Amino acid sequence: METLLVYLMVLGMAVKAHKVQVCPKRCVCQMLNPNLATLCDKKGLLFVPPDIDRHTVEMRLGDNFVTSIKRRDFANMTKLQDMTLSRNTISSISPHAFKDLENLRALHLDSNRLTRLTNDSFSGMSKLQHLILNNNQLIHIHIGAFNDLTALEELDLSYNNLESAPWVAIQRMTSLHTLGLDHNMLSYIPEGTFSSLQKLKRLDVTSNKLQKLPPDPVFQRAGVLATSGSMGPTSFALSFGGNPLRCNCELLWLRRLRREDDLETCAAPQHLAGRYFWTVSEEEFLCEPPLITRHSQELRALEGQSVSLRCKARGDPDPIIHWIAPDGRLMSNSSRAAVHSDGTLDILISTVKDSGSFICVASNPAGESQQTVDLVIAKLPHITNSTVEKEQDPGSSDITTVTRMGGGGEGGGVAPLGNTKTNQEKKVVIAEATSTSALVRFSFQRSIPGIRMFQIQYNGTYDDSLVYR
Repeated sequence: METLLVYLMVLGMAVKAHKVQVCPKRCVCQMLNPNLATLCDKKGLLFVPPDIDRHTVEMRLGDNFVTSIKRRDFANMTKLQDMTLSRNTISSISPHAFKDLENLRALHLDSNRLTRLTNDSFSGMSKLQHLILNNNQLIHIHIGAFNDLTALEELDLSYNNLESAPWVAIQRMTSLHTLGLDHNMLSYIPEGTFSSLQKLKRLDVTSNKLQKLPPDPVFQRAGVLATSGSMGPTSFALSFGGNPLRCNCELLWLRRLRREDDLETCAAPQHLAGRYFWTVSEEEFLCEPPLITRHSQELRALEGQSVSLRCKARGDPDPIIHWIAPDGRLMSNSSRAAVHSDGTLDILISTVKDSGSFICVASNPAGESQQTVDLVIAKLPHITNSTVEKEQDPGSSDITTVTRMGGGGEGGGVAPLGNTKTNQEKKVVIAEATSTSALVRFSFQRSIPGIRMFQIQYNGTYDDSLVYR
């Protein structure tokens, strides 16, 4: 009996000690055993109150005028499970501002003024299940912003200005069942984004700029694409209206799924524009194979010059153009070449090795088309010591390179190239040489008849080609 009395006294003192904690001004604190709720909705707050009880489990700060979230605002609140920051004017979140919220399950940040989310915005929130970010002004989410959110079940990014999303992080959200991306500016969703999301039941991409949806097993397993509120065990709620859908063979997989009739319409091709998606027959979802309409004819250039090879094609969908070099290699961007999305291939510094037939390949899901462009590179004459020149001898082009010596040497050192004349006798001097640059000085005290330009020759280590300037 005495033990029981002591226990009750200690418990009473603990409860009394907790009750004397100061509740933030204007807020209401409720002790709903065993949890503490701090309610600060609609209190005209300009910032997060600094004296919030760190043992709070539920936090309500909606409908205020909070402008930013700082690192100290929720420090050490490890017991917090549910927090609402909706309908404020929050435009910035300090790095690691939510890091201590290791047990947070739901975070509502909707209807604020966020424009960007960084890598550190949601760091450490490995147990977060609901993240609501709709009705902000988001234009960019860093690729690693959602990396820690692997337990998410609901992600709402609707009504923002996003042109892309952190697709790689979304792929890893294997517990996700609801994803809202509607009313943004998305024009592309990578194929395979949803393939590992076996629990996904609702996807909304309404009112974006999507011309197509990527085929994915998550859609194929659905018995019915549901539009109403009733969801069967095998149904999948997919909303994709309000997009400029291109109703060709790339969307035939979607047309073959069973669906309650809805109001999605086709925007292209022209003869299907305005028709309801689900009323267009499968036979009308066609693609047009590529046709190359323009390409460069035979081109000739001097060694070292830049050359542009052009190729244009049409088809439905728009063809992708690749170039194949004379040696059979697929051309890609390098120090000497640039491949552009419009079908142009720029060879920035040509060499004799580039002579030959380049193949322009235009491809789309309906097929491919090819055209050949011949390129002839004329080799520049190289004057050797045995060559007899009729013009006055311009003198030796002895080159001295001044380099900075490594180690602790003082004043650097000189590494001579060519003969051993003194610096004062040199006509051309290379100074301040590094692995990527050099300063070339010409010091001729007399005019040299016939000289109109100087040519610099060096080896490009990137692709072991001889380069002329």
